[in-house]
Amino acid sequence: MADSVYKVIELVGTSSESWEKAATVAVERAAKSLRELRVAEVVELDMVIDDGKITAYRAKVKVSFKYEGSE
Repeated sequence: MADSVYKVIELVGTSSESWEKAATVAVERAAKSLRELRVAEVVELDMVIDDGKITAYRAKVKVSFKYEGSE
């Protein structure tokens, strides 16, 4: 494997359906503006509650992608 450097960013995806959908939304949105995504790690899950009802699922996701800066 060649030497490489990867940058890690943290995103929060939201969904009214599920945590899985919230994580998927975060990764799919990142893929629209970042190239060579490598790994996504769900690091935290929570919910938004309004009047005793769950209104949103949130997934905090760390996403890594290949760093292509000049040497």
